[in-house]
Amino acid sequence: MAKTSEMRLIDLMVLKQDISNVLLYLGKSGNFQFQSSLGQKNESAKSESRENDIYKRLEQARSFLRIDDSGLSIKDAELPTEEDFSAAEGFLQSLADLNKRDSEALDNCKRAEEAFKEASSFSNLKQSYSQLEHLSFLNLRVGKIDPSVLDELKFAVGGRAIIVPLGEDKSRVLAASSKKGRFALDTELQRYGFVPMEIPKDFKGIPDDVLVSLKAQKEAAQKAVQELAHEKHSFTESHKDKLLRLLASFSLGSQLRDTESLLESTQLVYRLTGWVPNADCMEMMKELGALTQDRISIRQYKPEEVPGVLAGHEKVPVKLTHGKFVSAFQRMIFSYGSPLYGTIDPTPFVAFFFTLLFGIMFGDAGQGLVFFLLGILMAKNVVKLGGWNKFAPIFIGIGTASMIMGLLTGEFFANESLLEPFERFVTGLFGEPRNQILPMMPQSNPESIKRMFMFFGFSIAVGFVINSTGIIINIVNSFLQRKYGKALFGKSGLAGAIFFWYVVLLAIRVAALGHSVALYDWIVIGVSLFFCAFGEPFIRLAEGERPVIENGLFAMVIEAVVELLETVITYLSNSISFLRVGAFALAHAVLGFIILTMTEMVGGVGGIAVTVLGNAIVVVLEGMIVAIQAIRLQYYEFFSKFFNETGSEFAPYKFEYKKAGANN
Repeated sequence: MAKTSEMRLIDLMVLKQDISNVLLYLGKSGNFQFQSSLGQKNESAKSESRENDIYKRLEQARSFLRIDDSGLSIKDAELPTEEDFSAAEGFLQSLADLNKRDSEALDNCKRAEEAFKEASSFSNLKQSYSQLEHLSFLNLRVGKIDPSVLDELKFAVGGRAIIVPLGEDKSRVLAASSKKGRFALDTELQRYGFVPMEIPKDFKGIPDDVLVSLKAQKEAAQKAVQELAHEKHSFTESHKDKLLRLLASFSLGSQLRDTESLLESTQLVYRLTGWVPNADCMEMMKELGALTQDRISIRQYKPEEVPGVLAGHEKVPVKLTHGKFVSAFQRMIFSYGSPLYGTIDPTPFVAFFFTLLFGIMFGDAGQGLVFFLLGILMAKNVVKLGGWNKFAPIFIGIGTASMIMGLLTGEFFANESLLEPFERFVTGLFGEPRNQILPMMPQSNPESIKRMFMFFGFSIAVGFVINSTGIIINIVNSFLQRKYGKALFGKSGLAGAIFFWYVVLLAIRVAALGHSVALYDWIVIGVSLFFCAFGEPFIRLAEGERPVIENGLFAMVIEAVVELLETVITYLSNSISFLRVGAFALAHAVLGFIILTMTEMVGGVGGIAVTVLGNAIVVVLEGMIVAIQAIRLQYYEFFSKFFNETGSEFAPYKFEYKKAGANN
């Protein structure tokens, strides 16, 4: 059985002149994890480097120019050179000039538009304002108001005053009332947000030639803004590639300088301590030696030689190494928890069991073909679904499993007649030809009912294999960790395995061979249950922990009774839980039958639409439900057997493009 990747702790002493090249190599190789997280050190130790300053300004420039940086990678980037610093400064200066002219043009345009708007508001005032204001019977007010409340204002003042809109947008008004009613008018104007305007005494309105001049100024300012917008667009297009290249380079440099500032160091030497997969250790040491011309000190330790690991304070990081197909299932493992270092890697089992369960529950050759082709297109990056593309092997796997199950059940896009020639040919090789190798649609005849019960029995048998694999992994892991008590006793140890396997064997003997339960059967079951129920004290005894009975005899008996009930209920529920596999397989067949029946009822073009829509719904919705059920069976029935304690996932030091200001 494959175990987690073997790790080594390496201690590096690097001269100051070589630290940048060493960190660059480690970050790009992606195989070195610092022993203690740099984030746990004093963040105030970070220095504001030249690279950091330039990078932040370049990020602001990218944001100003609205250049998309999604997908920008620094995998192939190099540290910025002096030429890059000069190029970045020149670019930023050019952009600053453009930005300054853009701001000035926008401000000028705004002023021109406001001036023209103000002037237009008074273009219909032909009499001198001073003449109107000195009328003995007239009280005048000129100012700004929200056009949306103009009608309400007119209604409020009624016949006590006259409200005259000035300008086309009605945002300025002239209000006139009798001298006697000026206080009432002022009250209403104030209530509706009226803002008075200072008007020169001899003001008579705006001459037409002035309006024409102001309009020309406004249009000229708007044209200038448009020209600068075009210039900004041209600048963006011509400098886009250059900016993204500089961003990648200075992002890399910024992260590297931040790391440098957090390392243990003297004036001349830096110290780096971290975990490396043993398979890469020798090659890494050779590369580092060549990179520094052997100006580096490297010491290597096995995990059992590290004091923190021996004391139990530090967990050795866990790395899982697989091919493309199995590695696609690693996220499923780590989303539940990391295996302990040095234990069995469960990923190959998860890959096989998940694919098997999905195929059984989702048996249709046509619908499986959709998943298969989607996986191929995702693997080739023809179809891009963001972070989902890394799961392309899973889609290929479940598609293949569904197609195989579909060939057995004779279903192709819910149609059971298209594959009949193939089904009859295969079944004819072993006897009388049949339309389906494995008919799934329930029928009322005894043969169909018998076949259905056999299929449910097959589902439980699959569950037995998965549960047993989980128990075996737990037993082997316990022996590998020298926890012999846990390996032998308890419901997930050898005692629980003997109880589970013997009860299943006994059930087969009674059901298939007609045997009766004998005394020795009860003895085997009783003894195995005894060591399951009193597993805790036996574990403490085997592993040398004292006292053996930790909380007294009465508490031990109560715990044993609870453990006994839990052992029986757990194994029973874990087995019955796999009946859902058969239930979902039957439900899938029924859904296919419904789609086929509706297609035949509608017929013609409508029937084709029903087929397409029905299969699309099944692929998307039922595909999600079946996937969730397969994951659930892995988590609760399989992982629960051996995931008693989780380890620490290997998180190597590597460079990734991040927004300016994000934590590195």
